[in-house]
Amino acid sequence: MSVQLSAKSQQLRLYLALSRTPHLLIDLATPMAAALLCLGTFPPLSTILLGMITVFAGYTCIYALNDVTDYELDRQRMGEILKEPACFDLDCIFVRHPLAQGLIPFASGVIWTFFWGLIALVGAALLNPVCAIIFVIGAILEAVYCRLYKVSQWKILIAATVKNLGALAAIFAVNPKPQPQLVVVVFIWIALWEVGGQNIPNDLVDMQEDGRLGARTIPVVYGPSFSVTIVFAALIASSVLGLGLIFLSPLKMKGVYVAGAILSGLFFLLIPLRRFLSNDDASKAINLFNQASLYPLGILTTTVFCILLQYI
Repeated sequence: MSVQLSAKSQQLRLYLALSRTPHLLIDLATPMAAALLCLGTFPPLSTILLGMITVFAGYTCIYALNDVTDYELDRQRMGEILKEPACFDLDCIFVRHPLAQGLIPFASGVIWTFFWGLIALVGAALLNPVCAIIFVIGAILEAVYCRLYKVSQWKILIAATVKNLGALAAIFAVNPKPQPQLVVVVFIWIALWEVGGQNIPNDLVDMQEDGRLGARTIPVVYGPSFSVTIVFAALIASSVLGLGLIFLSPLKMKGVYVAGAILSGLFFLLIPLRRFLSNDDASKAINLFNQASLYPLGILTTTVFCILLQYI
């Protein structure tokens, strides 16, 4: 019995790896923070529960969709990655690309993706039909992003948009008519964080491999120096916008939020950025990637704390 449970546990671990669940769980902070900043308080409990199920299902589907779409490419990629002694990327805490390694049958990966996508679509429709439309657009854009791997470095703009769609859906889930200015600033804020703290740092680490595979990314096309400049500008701008969101949000305790946003920006963006800039090794960008991944969680924690203070 214990052997069967162990085997099932290992199998589940592989499917969780397909959806990059450790990173996914951290990413859930982004839509949650966006929703709370838009509303300024907690939504009804039913909305919170349905929203958490929906956003988890949506991210699980989209991350798995990335590997399903990139199946053939990842099979080429894994030939080199399997020779690496260690992996320090949040995305490979379990197993990296289990589908491409043959640890999960391709058909099973498709079923897993479709299953979570269906749950996300139903949940989104129950929250707000606009959320369902946003989810479908996100899935299409994710597939397009993967197909542009060897076509254009400007697919980074699609990546920034896809990262934003979860937050936009969360906003419309709690407020059918959100303030347009807040939506625009949230979009730019998350896009800059994705570009400077996620996409380009990850591409800097993979630059040699991407070049070998014929990819077109910002580091491959323009080189590391230009890429680092973009990272610097994007993270500075993102930290400033994250701070400025409070002036468009109905959230009270603005002083507390400002303090928390400053600390989040410092510890998760600016200090890691400074360490990265002081190191000539572009491969160390993975440390910036990992720490920047926690920035939305810092903003979410700050926002939740501000709301709780309102009830005291």
